Amino acid sequence: MIVTLQLPPGSAVSEGMLSKRLKIGRTPIREALQRLARDRLVAILPRRGIVVSEINVRSQLRLLETRREVERLVARSAARRASAEERRRMNELAERFLRCAQRNDDTGFLRADREFNELCLEAARNEFAAGSMRLMQSLSRRFWYHHYKEAADMPETAKLHADMARAIAAGNEAEAAAATDRLMAMIESFTRATVSADT
Repeated sequence: MIVTLQLPPGSAVSEGMLSKRLKIGRTPIREALQRLARDRLVAILPRRGIVVSEINVRSQLRLLETRREVERLVARSAARRASAEERRRMNELAERFLRCAQRNDDTGFLRADREFNELCLEAARNEFAAGSMRLMQSLSRRFWYHHYKEAADMPETAKLHADMARAIAAGNEAEAAAATDRLMAMIESFTRATVSADT
């Protein structure tokens, strides 16, 4: 709900409101909110409540500095360590990305992207990189969702994901890293473009 802006940046939330809306008890809501606070998606303000974090371009650019390095590590590791089944799934995802690009299917792309991110982390076999990436992916996905209609080239983004998936599937560590760099450069350009899109 936060990533897809059903709960927009700056909106106040409470355990009671979320419990009623999601039809689950307060204990799992409380635990989820603590995790979301650690992931910087909400801010818990003493005596003031819980607020969905604002989306900030400068913070996003700092996040991308870190994400570029960790993403490259994950891609190289996945290319080296992926099982035959994971490589097969990577090739399938590459085809899905290309179909999304042809159809300009943003919903299909978001689904494939989420699956691709998890498969990369699974194939990389590095729990420390996985923990870091999951945090950054949630923040990046929310930023993309908020701005992509004004500033993103979804078909090009999908094609760059397909390149990365194919390189990992082929076990080509150097090309997986290079494809990651091309994707991250495009994401950084998109992030910078949101400043002019907002003005």
